[in-house]
Amino acid sequence: MHFIQPEKHTRRAFLRRASQLAFTGAALPTALNLAAMADAAAFNSADYKALVCVFLNGGNDYANTVINYDNASYDQYAAIRGGSGRDGGGIAIAQSALTPTLLNPTVALPGGKQYAMHPAMTGLAGLFNSGAAAVQLNVGPLVAPITRQQYQGSNRTLYPIPPKLFSHNDQQSVWQSSQPEGATTGWGGHIGDLALSSNTSRVLTCISVTGNTVFLSGDDALSYQVSTGGAVRINALNGNVYNSAAVRGAMTQLALQTRTHVLENEYNLVTARAVGAESAITSALASYPANAAAFSAFPTGNNLADQLKLVARLIAARNELGNRRQVFFVSMGGFDLHDNLINGQATLMGRLSAALTAFHASTVALGVANQVTAFTASDFGRTLTSNGDGSDHGWGSHHFMVGGAVRGKAFYGKAPPVSVTNSNVDANDQWHVGQGRLLPSTSVDQYAGTMATWFGVQGTEMNGILPNLNNFNSVDYPRDLGFMT
Repeated sequence: MHFIQPEKHTRRAFLRRASQLAFTGAALPTALNLAAMADAAAFNSADYKALVCVFLNGGNDYANTVINYDNASYDQYAAIRGGSGRDGGGIAIAQSALTPTLLNPTVALPGGKQYAMHPAMTGLAGLFNSGAAAVQLNVGPLVAPITRQQYQGSNRTLYPIPPKLFSHNDQQSVWQSSQPEGATTGWGGHIGDLALSSNTSRVLTCISVTGNTVFLSGDDALSYQVSTGGAVRINALNGNVYNSAAVRGAMTQLALQTRTHVLENEYNLVTARAVGAESAITSALASYPANAAAFSAFPTGNNLADQLKLVARLIAARNELGNRRQVFFVSMGGFDLHDNLINGQATLMGRLSAALTAFHASTVALGVANQVTAFTASDFGRTLTSNGDGSDHGWGSHHFMVGGAVRGKAFYGKAPPVSVTNSNVDANDQWHVGQGRLLPSTSVDQYAGTMATWFGVQGTEMNGILPNLNNFNSVDYPRDLGFMT
């Protein structure tokens, strides 16, 4: 078994290889016909849907995000994290501080287990308890289902694991693309490939408000980058250069005119596409200013909120821009808290909660809450054990899904025991691989596949987007986790 299985990439891989051959002239008619077939096979719906990935760079500490609250679990959590009973201490948060963010699912967890969110996450806890958000427990990159004993063994042919575990850059890439650092396409981009024919403005199918990201790069879909203020302008083409309109006109002509050299002409076509997209976005956003009532809930001084506000404004302008399917990417950093975990995470969790709560409120105000789903992701979780003032790199983590189409007020996946075991002493604990690192009981492929299905991806297309999903097709590892309506 290999981490990436090319034979599972089906039509998309064949199309890509055919188009590559077309450059030699060897397969041009076939490539053109297959390209037409690709558009015909992609979904093309009259409704609107958007996925919004909120990436937490640095590896968020799961244990102080979705926190064990029932007495038995809390006591174990506090003891492992250096607390002094239920008053907290070390890197454990006091139990009494968690009462305002206690999560009350429609169906109680087995064994009386309870969770609360970080005390700074009152807004997101409110969304959960009102049914607009859910929690996916212990999700992370997996190639195939694996037990703790298999992980501890050495047979990686039968029991493969994701490459370069615990490495920031590699695990960010694995989350986004199923491949380590160096990957050129991601699953958000592959979803975008299928959505291109649904959109009049194809270049605005995949939009990042946080810089370059492999997540939004597809075989055909591009990651279009904007800033929190809107489209990024090419200054030399939009203002007088050296205070001279004539120089600006000359620059514009050089940048946009048709060229005889194929590479020069392609460069100018890309520039023209960028100029056209910038003009379209600027014009459309003018109808949905940042101070409009629909965006009034967004806090100031919060960069993630600024990013999500721009996403909300672009969604509001979807009809003007000609979009029916879009994938967005936003992010915030600072989660690599090897020290100062208590104070540092409190600030981060407060900003995350406020931004996501405001974003959901904006989708409600715009009447598209059922058509927009936001979800969190991160490099990895962290250790349950304390290193003195923080926690170290882990694997599995807990994540959030927010939106009107989410089957909210619920936990999905398996609630892991509170433990730091890394031996075979406790045969019932399959989810810890040392220092309280969680071995994921749910794969990123399952998590992503559930949202992709809601978005409109068909089963026959799924393997080209998520190469490992076929390894998860059982009662314990279902392809669809059930958290989307």
